[in-house]
Amino acid sequence: MTEHAASIRSEASPIARAALLAYLLLIVYASWFPFSGWHASGLSPLAFAHNLNLPRYWTGFDVSINVVGYIPLGLLIVYSLYPRIKGLLAIALTAICGVLISGTMEAVQSYLPSRVPSNLDLFTNAAGCGIGAVLGALSARRVLDLSHLYRLRQRWFARHASQGLVLLALWPLAQLYPQGYLFGQGQLLPTLSEWLSWLIDDNIDLATWLHLDSVLTVQQYWLSETIITACGMTGAGLTLLCMLRRTAPKGMLVAALLVAGVLAKTMATALLFSPQNAFVWITPGAQGGFLVGLLMLGGLAFAPHPAQRRLAALTLLLSLLIVNATPPNPYFMATLQSWVQGKFLNFNGAAQILSILWPFFALWFLWLPSHKLNRAAGAES
Repeated sequence: MTEHAASIRSEASPIARAALLAYLLLIVYASWFPFSGWHASGLSPLAFAHNLNLPRYWTGFDVSINVVGYIPLGLLIVYSLYPRIKGLLAIALTAICGVLISGTMEAVQSYLPSRVPSNLDLFTNAAGCGIGAVLGALSARRVLDLSHLYRLRQRWFARHASQGLVLLALWPLAQLYPQGYLFGQGQLLPTLSEWLSWLIDDNIDLATWLHLDSVLTVQQYWLSETIITACGMTGAGLTLLCMLRRTAPKGMLVAALLVAGVLAKTMATALLFSPQNAFVWITPGAQGGFLVGLLMLGGLAFAPHPAQRRLAALTLLLSLLIVNATPPNPYFMATLQSWVQGKFLNFNGAAQILSILWPFFALWFLWLPSHKLNRAAGAES
């Protein structure tokens, strides 16, 4: 596609819209986490907006996070509106959306005992969204129409890969929440147990009920981790491979995805635990699983797209099954006691839900009907 043809595109970017939806879901989860103890305080949910005085207790860190956290939202809203709506009108509409979204998040917090609605949060979130809107309006045409990245997307990826690209961009972020196994996303049982306990007002442990609470030997834990790691990275890598055209640099792109996941895991471990524990996730099971995963991806890199898609779904399903069937690792549970959430409490909630749901989103994407056309799209260049 030429630059001139790209500059007259008549439809909004599917990647921008998919990314906007994903980011909105993360904002909702981060704003309302932990989703428990709902009750009416007797005050209007908009009482915080009527108070013109700033909260007594606030920090520069809180203000910075509130502003920075909403900049991508403003950016993505403008990109999603482009090219139908752009310029000053796009900035104005995005600023209004920022106020409405932030106001809704704060108003609902009035029903959560662990959250405190704040007019300062509303102002800073809206300001962040406005900054993102201005940046988006200034960069939309260059990023969406004329950028080198856009041309690479057209050259390397199949036509129906937009949602998949957003999904893969979230995969490294799914590694940020502490998990007992490398690339072991989708651990549902603890969260489901908490929700069921809250719903029926009784202590429910699904692992005990399903007889999955036994203690394994060290070798059995290593075997489980080997399978989980290998299947998790193979599923993510094959999800990427089944979207690529024949001329794409497959090895480089898969390596970049894996490096991003490992870096995210390492930095999160160092930040949430301690720098000394940055590489605590490098266990014999993780090393063996990583090696097996590399061999599987190397052997399947040039397989037909339909085969890659089916094998990606199969490996993700196997990883989900073993992650939820393996009892908690006592060593990891002991390490988790030193986890310092602190100022990252809200971020922790968003990271947790992303870690749980990523494999299910991936399975949904892999079975989309549009993927039947990927084979033909892969031959285009």
